[in-house]
Amino acid sequence: MLAEWSAECAADDPVLVVPWKDPDGKSAFIDLRAGPRDFDAVAEAEQHPPLMQALRALNASRSPVFTAKCDAWPLDSEELQHLQLDLDAHTAGAPAGFASYIDLIWRERSLFHSFHRQEQVLRRLTRLAVPVPRRWAALDCVLRPALLDFDGPQEGFAVSLYVKALGSSPLSAWKEWAAALAAAVAIIRGKDFAR
Repeated sequence: MLAEWSAECAADDPVLVVPWKDPDGKSAFIDLRAGPRDFDAVAEAEQHPPLMQALRALNASRSPVFTAKCDAWPLDSEELQHLQLDLDAHTAGAPAGFASYIDLIWRERSLFHSFHRQEQVLRRLTRLAVPVPRRWAALDCVLRPALLDFDGPQEGFAVSLYVKALGSSPLSAWKEWAAALAAAVAIIRGKDFAR
């Protein structure tokens, strides 16, 4: 699996604010740590069971993270071209693609507040993801500023975890994405990652 990370922490880069609410009021932050019924309120997860499984694992009590936002979508032509180039698959007959993102926040407060420690974590995550046997999938982690305001404002950092995949059809791209997402979640929840 292609695995990379970057930081988008400049003054004009977006900040993840939790809890959040869309201006139109149609969607808002759902604290998935609270209870199993809350997962039914995440429309994207209802439509894509692998995303639902990822959210359940990432919000479980022993997970080192919790989730703030997510989405999943078929790649448009521009995104598809970029991923084909990244994976050197422009001649491999992979005309379809699928992607998702999940915004992650570290539960450990000292890790949440530390850019340097999160940088180390992302280096470890991408190093562990590279050997995953998913040739047509990519993991892209973006470190960004975050503001938590549950019991008073706290500034720190969050990670946007993007998983993208190619396939010979929309279904095969979706299946490759599902397998790559499961592999990324397993790394985050695994013993090797926690060290």
